[in-house]
Amino acid sequence: MEPTGARVLVTGGSKGIGAALARAFAAAGAEVVVVARPSPELEAVAAEVGGVAVAADLADAGVVDGLVATVEATHGPIDVLVNNAGVETTDMAAVIDPSDVRNATRLNLEAPMVLTRHALPGMLDRGRGHLVFLSSIAGTAGFPTMATYCATKAGVSNYVRALSLELKGTAVGVTTVAPGPVATRMWDAVEATSPSGQRVLDRMNAARMLPVADPDRLARRVVTATARGRRHVRTPRRLAGNFLLAEAAHRMTGVLLAGVRLDPTDRRPT
Repeated sequence: MEPTGARVLVTGGSKGIGAALARAFAAAGAEVVVVARPSPELEAVAAEVGGVAVAADLADAGVVDGLVATVEATHGPIDVLVNNAGVETTDMAAVIDPSDVRNATRLNLEAPMVLTRHALPGMLDRGRGHLVFLSSIAGTAGFPTMATYCATKAGVSNYVRALSLELKGTAVGVTTVAPGPVATRMWDAVEATSPSGQRVLDRMNAARMLPVADPDRLARRVVTATARGRRHVRTPRRLAGNFLLAEAAHRMTGVLLAGVRLDPTDRRPT
């Protein structure tokens, strides 16, 4: 999906990776719609990239249900949907606040699936489009103190695996972005963890398994992947084994379904 002239909606675009993605897509010639909760940062990013700011709380199911229709009615069809909005959790499963579990699940997992549900039919009708999903290295394996976050990101990754099979043969592409640590405020929050979490980080850092990526470089890789139709953006490379093992079962499913014709608009008989 060539970004030049494309309309790109970036959720969670007011800071961190989302802001970097907004800048990178704008630099590639895209018309960017930046979505996040109301804040001066949201307005600043939209102004910086010459785009549009849309204030929306994606933890609100009603807002999520109406977002795609609202944006498309006002600004035109969405060519690239970047599902970036998310929140970290760093408390053990036995002590995490249940409201944090629900909020993370809704924002990290439910919102991308529902937004895709609303954006995808138009993309299929127009015969063009691309869907980008921010997962994480935490979606390939469980990390202590992050059980809830790991579950949501594993859900995103597996959702996209199934979605890619549903969209095989169509003009709509998908890309999963699965980074390790990225130099953002979210990673700062992860590092401010419990004593148990700190021991986990110390062990991983001692093994040099958690190099911190630059968000702007990551964003440029996402734009390139979108333009070239690549299915994955992964970092750090030294954890490639995690990604390959997590992908093995999906590849087996793809082989088993080779030649099976799928219609992404099929419905169950009523």
